[in-house]
Amino acid sequence: MSKIKILLVEDDSNLGQILNEYLQLKGYETVLCQDGEAGFKSYQNGSFDFCILDVMMPKKDGFSLARDIRAIDKKIPIIFLTAKSMKEDTIEGLKLGADDYLTKPFSMEELLLRIQVILKRTNGGSSKSTVTSYQLGSLLFRYDKSVLERPSGEVKLTSRENELLKLFCDHLNETLDRSVALMSIWKDDSYFNARSMDVYIAKLRKYLKEEESVHILTVHGQGFKLVKMD
Repeated sequence: MSKIKILLVEDDSNLGQILNEYLQLKGYETVLCQDGEAGFKSYQNGSFDFCILDVMMPKKDGFSLARDIRAIDKKIPIIFLTAKSMKEDTIEGLKLGADDYLTKPFSMEELLLRIQVILKRTNGGSSKSTVTSYQLGSLLFRYDKSVLERPSGEVKLTSRENELLKLFCDHLNETLDRSVALMSIWKDDSYFNARSMDVYIAKLRKYLKEEESVHILTVHGQGFKLVKMD
């Protein structure tokens, strides 16, 4: 399956390079531009599946660039990046048909997961992984069947348990932001849903306890990490 191709337009050279390398590391094909005019030329000369646009840029700002892109393709997903948190900017972005909006600073993991959620929703691509089974030491997690197979017997997972465990597996040995997990599965990061997620994580820990090399760790102030030790 061909890679998802992303147009990344960011005038901060350091941030742009970091984002570019991170997305490539995660399996995406990217083209990085540092101003809106260069971004539009790249868009016209290439075939893209997704756009990530900084709002405040020289020569052509992100909103103007989005208007030009939308005149050609009304459906291509767009995420805006901005250092501002002004309500007016958010409204303007939504009027232009933005799929999402991230205020700097943000975590790379949050951007990645938002890309995955949008691609899945728009059928423009797959989420991070199309893998349906994961080997965790002596445990076999079969996402397609909502089952965790263990030496002592299989565990039938609920829908939320199944989705949460897959999210952890797709981010194996990476810190998964609490808010990102909540928005991905619960679609809301309210206090009530956060407490609900804690209950599900406690259940998953119990299911995984049989395999000593696998643990769900709490990363204080950030989120959780599914760790598999060799």
